[in-house]
Amino acid sequence: MLQQLIPILSAVIFTALAMIVHELGHLVAARRCSVPASELALGFGPRLCGFRWGPISFNLRILPLGSFLRLDGTALAERTVPQQLLVHLGGIIFNLLFAVAAYGTIFGWLNLLIGLGNLLPLYKHDGWKCGVVIMRSLLQKKSQPAEWVFTFSGCFASLMIVNAVLHWFR
Repeated sequence: MLQQLIPILSAVIFTALAMIVHELGHLVAARRCSVPASELALGFGPRLCGFRWGPISFNLRILPLGSFLRLDGTALAERTVPQQLLVHLGGIIFNLLFAVAAYGTIFGWLNLLIGLGNLLPLYKHDGWKCGVVIMRSLLQKKSQPAEWVFTFSGCFASLMIVNAVLHWFR
C-alpha cells in the first residue's frame, strides 16, 4: 500500500515545490525592480500556518489549488514596461531554469509544465498579465473594452494551443 502512495506523494510534493520556485522567481524579479511584496503563499483561502521573514509573510493556505505572491500593484504599475514584464515573467524564468537543472526528473517536468502553462494568455496568469502590460503601453492608456477582447481571445487561443499540444502527444 505504501509503495503505491510514494509516486502520488512525490508528485504532490514536487508540484508544491515547483509552485514555490515560480513565486520565488516573481519575488526575486520584484526585489530587483524595487516592487514591495507582502506575502508568498502556497494555496488559497484561509491561512493554515506560516512565518514572517523580514517584510514578507510565507503562508500555507487551506485550498492547495495554486500559489501567489502579493505585490504592491501601484508600485508595479509605476515601473517601466520592461520592469513590469520582468516581474511577471520572473516565475516562468525560474521554472524554466529549474526545468533545465532538473532535466529528466519529475521535478524538471513539473517546472517545465508550470512555466509553459503560465505563458498562456489565460486570465490572471503571467502570459495574460504581460499581454495587458504590452497592450496598455501600445494604447498608452487602460482600455476596458480592449482588455476584455484580449481576455476572451487569449482564453480561446489558450484552448487552441492546449488542444494542439494534446493532439501532438497522441
